[in-house]
Amino acid sequence: MTSEKRPTLVSDIMVRDVATISPTATLREALRTMRDKGVKSLVVEKSHPHDAFGIITYTSILKTIVAEEGDIDLANVYDVYAKPVITVNGDMEVKYVARLMVIQSLHRIVVLENNELAGIISMNDIVGVIVSMIDEN
Repeated sequence: MTSEKRPTLVSDIMVRDVATISPTATLREALRTMRDKGVKSLVVEKSHPHDAFGIITYTSILKTIVAEEGDIDLANVYDVYAKPVITVNGDMEVKYVARLMVIQSLHRIVVLENNELAGIISMNDIVGVIVSMIDEN
């Protein structure tokens, strides 16, 4: 009798405590939230139930500040963030998410359950799983 190991799913390794921000917040508020939460990105909340989530990163904020010589108090999250963000479901196998991230050059993907925010998964999370699989063998 062979016992097959269950594949690693997104829900097994995703971060559930996701830092979020309103699309109307200023870039200063976004940077402060990132610093306070110790994260490099924030999920931008939906404006209404049928809206899409977005994402804002340190990189996108810095590019905006440098390119526009912008005032971080005058620019808002909605001026900078990516929307819609690419999302996956928690019951997807991690290997498929990793493939999607590589093909699309993404560092993080938002995880939804029933069209609501459930978590976020980053390339670092996936690399951690791969390293532990190597250590087991």
